[in-house]
Amino acid sequence: MGDSGGSVVSVDVERISFGGKEHHIQTNHGPVSVAVYGDHDKPALVTYPDIALNHMSCFQGLLFCPEAASLLLHNFCIYHISPPGHELGAAPISANTPIPSVDNLADQVADVLDFFGLGSVMCFGVTAGAYILTLFASKYRERVLGLILVSPLCKGPTWTEWLYSKVTSNLLYYYGMCGLVKECLLQRYFSKEVRGFAELPESDIVQACKSLLDQRQSMNVWRFVQTMNERYDLTEQLKQLQCRTLIFVGENSQFHTEAVHMTSKLDRRYCALVEVQACGSLVTEEQPHAMLIPMEYFLMGYGLYRPSQLDCSPRSPLSPFCISPELLSPESMGVKLKPIKTRVRLEV
Repeated sequence: MGDSGGSVVSVDVERISFGGKEHHIQTNHGPVSVAVYGDHDKPALVTYPDIALNHMSCFQGLLFCPEAASLLLHNFCIYHISPPGHELGAAPISANTPIPSVDNLADQVADVLDFFGLGSVMCFGVTAGAYILTLFASKYRERVLGLILVSPLCKGPTWTEWLYSKVTSNLLYYYGMCGLVKECLLQRYFSKEVRGFAELPESDIVQACKSLLDQRQSMNVWRFVQTMNERYDLTEQLKQLQCRTLIFVGENSQFHTEAVHMTSKLDRRYCALVEVQACGSLVTEEQPHAMLIPMEYFLMGYGLYRPSQLDCSPRSPLSPFCISPELLSPESMGVKLKPIKTRVRLEV
């Protein structure tokens, strides 16, 4: 890979993980890891996970669904960006390294695009990652074709969230990834039914998530928590976004109200909101099948289809037009989904 971003330099790590190659890229705001899956000639889909997660723990549930994998991997080359120090096998970040701001992390995304020689991309973020990619879209509007956001954040933290995050930060700082921190994070990600209780054991996805959390460097997670606790309100920037946006939120998500607020501030011609019933924030892992039909209709608006329906080349440049009206149909979405104020209308 050549350097197309001035001072951006990459060191490739020859490690193949589930078919992807991991790149360590030195951006203008510090190193970042990017796992790349698919054909580089296809349009780019950039992902960003939530706090304490990476692509293995945030997007694999969705990509292990054959229908979703065929939809996404057939049409895109996927660039999974990990928050600094969240990649598999990450070393602790030096205590002398400044904690990045949310703007620094958004600028890192731009540096990653420059390194790979990417122009306009589709973005797919979850909660904190959704905030970073939304901020990126507001700063680099010409580089974002569309946003797929899961239980997104868009406002500054409330006092309750700020205090909750401070408690989590202190636990991480003094006790590491202890049982209490993991429980706080699992409550953030999953619904109560999946986490389990006295009469019902926790699900396999929660057990797998716990195992992956054990692999995180606690101080690296602490740094990302600190960054997100200093985030600012994007409400005014949302009004300027012109890219089409598909928002998923679990009805039991801690961030449900924020997702509804975000939808109300985006241009109603370009935004759709889908509520996933009986689900927490991490829809990509808890109910990934519920995302398939809305994503299919959303991507049809860019001329992208699953292979069986393919009638044009996935290598063609993305040419957005309006979201398909079928996205508004509860019957076409399936029994797990309930649309709320999709705010989409056809353009003449």
